[in-house]
Amino acid sequence: MLWRVSATDAPRGLAVASVVDLAYAAIRERIVAGELARGERLHQEDLAVELGISRTPVREALGRLAAEGLVEMRTNRGARVADLDRSGMRAAYEARLVIEPAAARLAAGRRLEEPLRAMRAALERQRRLSGGVHARFEANRDFHLALVAAAGNQFLEQVARVLWVSRIGEAIYEAQAVTRERMRLDADEHEAILEAVEGGEGRAAETLTRRHLAAAIKRSAL
Repeated sequence: MLWRVSATDAPRGLAVASVVDLAYAAIRERIVAGELARGERLHQEDLAVELGISRTPVREALGRLAAEGLVEMRTNRGARVADLDRSGMRAAYEARLVIEPAAARLAAGRRLEEPLRAMRAALERQRRLSGGVHARFEANRDFHLALVAAAGNQFLEQVARVLWVSRIGEAIYEAQAVTRERMRLDADEHEAILEAVEGGEGRAAETLTRRHLAAAIKRSAL
């Protein structure tokens, strides 16, 4: 499939200032969507042709994606889409154990309307779903990203998004042996977290989030 960079490829909120921004947005979107698989080689020449641009902005875009953890740059071996190993999975969850409980406590103190609505919407989607790893993963991810967004701290939100995009994927979610019963329990735990945040109960929101993540690590045997 031939791609062509355009302003519509840019992530929401990104000021498109150069061809590098557009190349970055186009390649990133295809990684996130799974069109470029984990571990897949990224040839600068091919990407440049497909995007209709020169190699220089492609190289710079790949460098930015490498800084986010989405791409691995290997000496004398070129670039590839970042892959996951067990140590990387565990490191991602350890980072979440630091970020998300603290974010939940902040969220309870601020109770921002839009992120709370996003948390509720993700929870309702999760309760309606009955199958399909991809859909279940997306509902789960969206709840947790909305939780961090509810903290009202853009730096926490940026770090969380990088973790979820580059290091936490469907492979981990599937490895947790998510049964219908487990889905229901996850949704119940999410609802308890949301209610604590909505009620301004910071300590409870923090504790519930930490327990929820610790249980997920245990199920994944990370």
